[in-house]
Amino acid sequence: MHRPRRWRRTPALRRLVAEARLSVDDLVAPLFVREGIEAPVPIPSLPGVVQHTTGSLVEEARRLAGLGVPAVMLFGVPERKDPSGSGASDPEGIVQVALRALRRAVGDELVLIPDLCLDEYTDHGHCGLLDGRGGVDNDATLGRYGEVAVVQAEAGADLVAPSGMMDGQVGAIRAALDGAGFGEVGILAYAVKYASALYGPFRDAVDVTIAGGGDRLGYQQGPANAREALREVRLDLAEGADAVMVKPALPYLDILAAVRAEVDVPVAAYHVSGEYAMLAAAAANGWIDRVAVAHETLLSIRRAGADFVLTYLAGEVAETLAGGGR
Repeated sequence: MHRPRRWRRTPALRRLVAEARLSVDDLVAPLFVREGIEAPVPIPSLPGVVQHTTGSLVEEARRLAGLGVPAVMLFGVPERKDPSGSGASDPEGIVQVALRALRRAVGDELVLIPDLCLDEYTDHGHCGLLDGRGGVDNDATLGRYGEVAVVQAEAGADLVAPSGMMDGQVGAIRAALDGAGFGEVGILAYAVKYASALYGPFRDAVDVTIAGGGDRLGYQQGPANAREALREVRLDLAEGADAVMVKPALPYLDILAAVRAEVDVPVAAYHVSGEYAMLAAAAANGWIDRVAVAHETLLSIRRAGADFVLTYLAGEVAETLAGGGR
């Protein structure tokens, strides 16, 4: 009689038949860099995460590279915001300054991935330009995304990561990059980005408030829909995406698995701020084992099909993996 428990008897046996594995190679660290500060600023709703100065960002990047983390994603927090989000495409904008500093400091040790959106830079908090009625003007926004992509590439980006969920954004960005001579810069598309209630701590981190108490239900995907996610993925790949992302991760593992089955390009998942904050809060209260739950969480995302995971846990998990932890 077959007894599955025979394979569970010792740690070596369990390792031998493990179907999914978690490695430092699977981790991408999201990092925040803020303009006009002289020391890192803690983010209360993301315990242990800070808004970096350019200097502290470089130090953290060196630490992550030393741990073997292969990539970081950058989010900028500018001093000034305006209706067009001009700071996003300013060659001296905070993310472009940070990219150049990181490239000088770490060379090719880290893959540098700037988030490509306007919401951190607009005074209304939306991901695109507004039309005369206060709604997001999809087509007018595409040109801005192309401009942002080019300056990010000039500053040293390996990949750009458009997160605004505008129809046609990947095609517009690919055309802009190719037209400017940056055919080698890839696109990691936020192809499946749900209008989730789990983004609150992130908005604290980038000082974003949507004007008039609005929301992004008009351009991010509704949580009830699964088939729509696959249509979004197909569209982004047809427009030239090199990899696709599912965001958030844990509530959408079914979507992640379906995307993995659908495509043969790299698939990422974003373990988002709210997911991290819940884990951190429960651990701080002694209700869960932080290290064990962190590893179980990220392993489940890998098991569902993610080739790599963006997570605020990247640094601490890399440390435990380097130390022979779970």
